[in-house]
Amino acid sequence: MDERIITNHPLEEDQFEASIRPDSIDEYIGQKEVKENLEIFIKAAKMRGETLDHVLLYGPPGLGKTTLAYIIANEMGVNIKTASGPSIEKSGDLAAVLSSLEPGDVLFIDEIHRMPRYIEEILYPAMEDFTLDIIVGSDSSTRNIRIDLPPFTLVGATTRAGDLTGPLRDRFGIVSKLQFYTIEELTQIVKRTARVLGCEIDEEAALELASRSRGTPRIANRLLKRVRDFALVLGNGTIDLDITKHALDKLKVDRLGLDDTDYHLLKSIIEKFNGGPVGIEAIASSIGEEQTTIEDVYEPYLLQIGFLKRTTRGRVVTEKAYEHLGIKRQGSLF
Repeated sequence: MDERIITNHPLEEDQFEASIRPDSIDEYIGQKEVKENLEIFIKAAKMRGETLDHVLLYGPPGLGKTTLAYIIANEMGVNIKTASGPSIEKSGDLAAVLSSLEPGDVLFIDEIHRMPRYIEEILYPAMEDFTLDIIVGSDSSTRNIRIDLPPFTLVGATTRAGDLTGPLRDRFGIVSKLQFYTIEELTQIVKRTARVLGCEIDEEAALELASRSRGTPRIANRLLKRVRDFALVLGNGTIDLDITKHALDKLKVDRLGLDDTDYHLLKSIIEKFNGGPVGIEAIASSIGEEQTTIEDVYEPYLLQIGFLKRTTRGRVVTEKAYEHLGIKRQGSLF
């Protein structure tokens, strides 16, 4: 299946995010409360001459967790090493990453909830005491080696804070939830990205793009790149309101940021399950998607704008969604 144009997951071919990433907290747009708190914690750590406490960032994908990790490292004046939860499969993988850290470094682990449980247990003493206990050898010749680590800051990012074990979650001194962005904040982000990319964009066009970006900066930036292509080929290179609307209509992104996949999901619940309630497993089977993809990528925004409800018996499509889709609600069977 082709990758969604509005997906909030990073794409392999999409390498420009690093080039448009802000370097400081002052440049970072949105997440006001998270930003203000982090600024205090970073300043306090620097005044004491200590490493920053471990940080857990959680929320839907595409909201800037990775960017914040890089900003933390920049503000602390240290290097950052990155890893992802699924890539750390063996204790040796974790040991290799941890032993390469310099004093004060930031270790960023994306999708930290997908780390194997036994790896988590090795991470506990590393986070608390900056030591690493490794068992080497096999059978009767096994022995335990303790490695002292330099003080470091672990920044963990997750879309599913509830999937983290209690002991791991408790070892993070700073826990911050990232929220969806307002249209005003996304408009600022679109205009900033346009400046970085060297293209002109009208205020109205930036607002239109922002309103169709599902509250997510990653999606706003990706749509901006595609609209820029339309402006270059069909116009004079300047992104105005008309070219923006034309491009987004061609990309099948509606005025609320919904695309074909969202329509397919909502219509499937309406047509196959009478609007719900229906379990997530049944929805996943009916549209041919992974359950975790629905929960992480599609659902958060549909819940946010009030098109879906979660109940004890399953998901329900709301009256608001029926109106948006132009579908008349059928009477209940009971």
